[in-house]
Amino acid sequence: MKLTILGGGGFRVPLVYGALLADRGEGRVTRVVLHDLDDSRLNAVARVLGEQAAAVPDAPEVTATTDLDEALRGADFVFSAIRVGGLEGRADDERVALAQGVLGQETVGAGGIAYGLRTVPVAVDIARRVAHLAPDAWVINFTNPAGLVTEAMSRHLGDRVIGICDSPVGLGRRIARVLGADPKEAWIDYVGLNHLGWVRGLRVAGRDELPRLLADPGLLGSFEEGKLFGVDWLRSLGAIPNEYLHYYYFNRETVQAYQQAEKTRGAFLADQQARFYEEMKRPGAAALSAWDRTRAEREATYMAENRESAGAGERDADDLSGGYEKVALALMRAIARDERTTLILNVRNQGTLSVLDADAVIEVPALVDANGAHPVSVAPLPEHATGLVCAVKGVEREVLAAAESGSRATAVKAFALHPLVDSVNVARRLVEGYTDVHPGLAYLR
Repeated sequence: MKLTILGGGGFRVPLVYGALLADRGEGRVTRVVLHDLDDSRLNAVARVLGEQAAAVPDAPEVTATTDLDEALRGADFVFSAIRVGGLEGRADDERVALAQGVLGQETVGAGGIAYGLRTVPVAVDIARRVAHLAPDAWVINFTNPAGLVTEAMSRHLGDRVIGICDSPVGLGRRIARVLGADPKEAWIDYVGLNHLGWVRGLRVAGRDELPRLLADPGLLGSFEEGKLFGVDWLRSLGAIPNEYLHYYYFNRETVQAYQQAEKTRGAFLADQQARFYEEMKRPGAAALSAWDRTRAEREATYMAENRESAGAGERDADDLSGGYEKVALALMRAIARDERTTLILNVRNQGTLSVLDADAVIEVPALVDANGAHPVSVAPLPEHATGLVCAVKGVEREVLAAAESGSRATAVKAFALHPLVDSVNVARRLVEGYTDVHPGLAYLR
């Protein structure tokens, strides 16, 4: 099987290749094509992959190209992990938003809208080219904002595009671990949008163990989300929210922490990865060890401002392993081999949540087989969660409308309607600020 990775010069690509190296089953990926616009980044990542594969017999063949059509032709799976504007663009997203006193995180609030506005046109072009050049391929989208981008691509690819995220997987794993359960044996009742979801139950052998966790302050405060949100708030919710909901529930404190930080997350990663890619230009540099060292620092500092504002301390060592590459591999295996499994994915609603239309992309457990991913029926969300999901989905639809029409007024509307943007005038200034720094938003008129 041929896997094409878009954004193939991206820093986290070795995680995906590492998962492929561990797969020895029939029908596994045997050829990987890396595509990126930056040839030097492609070369750097290819060196890391070469060292990963050195001691592995029959490792998947790796080739690299800057020609998108060449990369797509004949693909069985297309993994999309592009970053339009690079990490410098992410840093600009954060800076412009914080100057207006609002959140600039890459998927949540003003920063997520700005990122979506410049990413959706590119993702739509990719979807059209996949439909033309590789109509039988399955697209796995990890490009952020993942739910929004998946929905944009689904308008051209239907259910052959599926979005993935490691946040729900990590959350379910942490809850199961603290309850003494095997995550592989647990059913996680998770519902929402990407980076806007809640675990409402965790069933082991038919029994919901979440009430036991909520009733025990010691257990509840012993893992990442308990430290981040606080025991009292989690017990009030009666659910465990995705960590990204900290930006909503504790917005004022988080914005203040970001404003006071020496560097924003985007600026930190831009500097850190620039050092890595620069080091990879030296012929004798040990590529894999340099990548491992850089990745460890990246993971340890994840959501550092949120944890600081909450007094949550350092991340646990067990939470530094990522996980999206395992979701991607499990998804590919289920489709290619018809190995039925259940994964938390970003898929079209198809009536799963009655408050949203059938084409709205949501994040829920889905049964996966050779015919793709099928959302599992879930109970309705409580009113507070429903309101937030509907509001954010409404914003996503305005982003899609602005990207399609090029309407600056619609872009302003998208910003102004977001729960974390508190004024129409702020929304106007955000659009002005973003169009000033992002050439990719010149289409807004």
